[in-house]
Amino acid sequence: MQLLTDDEGAVAVRSARAAIEYTVAKRPKTFIRTTSVFGEKRGVFVTITKNGSLRGCIGFPYPVMPLGEAIDHAAGAAALEDPRFPPVTKDELPAISLEVTILTVPEPLKGEPAKRPECVIVGKHGLIVRGMGTSGLLLPQVATEYGWDAKTFLDHTCMKAGLSGACWTSRNVEILTFEGQIFSEHPAPAQG
Repeated sequence: MQLLTDDEGAVAVRSARAAIEYTVAKRPKTFIRTTSVFGEKRGVFVTITKNGSLRGCIGFPYPVMPLGEAIDHAAGAAALEDPRFPPVTKDELPAISLEVTILTVPEPLKGEPAKRPECVIVGKHGLIVRGMGTSGLLLPQVATEYGWDAKTFLDHTCMKAGLSGACWTSRNVEILTFEGQIFSEHPAPAQG
């Protein structure tokens, strides 16, 4: 997978911001000049934070649509449809910060279940847990932000799927890894 340049990453973040402003505040859609990479199918997540706390995060783990469209859809959904939070309001727009994570295609983690932590590289890998009719995903930056080791990262990804923390030790549970290229806005100034 070709990595995005820093300029393309800045475009991705501006595109996410424009999509949220269009969706939440009904502001006219801003035209943003993109490069050919935005026409390639890529997985992507858009994360919204407010005052350093998570405010929404939704995306597409697999490359199901062109990156430009995926960013628009993920940004709007992160603002309005994350079931963990109420929808972002127009008044909140100046206080939120955005992060766009462009994903590689998820691949099965190889090896015996008991040795899975040895195959997870914290800070590089994101994880998907699939099994027992459910799934959960955590982006690579989550483990780093919380200071988790590989076993704790696996446990928390299982819990995100609604499963027991040690479910990754089961042969009936599939673990996939992916990598993410992360682009962020500068944190929004605190609103007094």
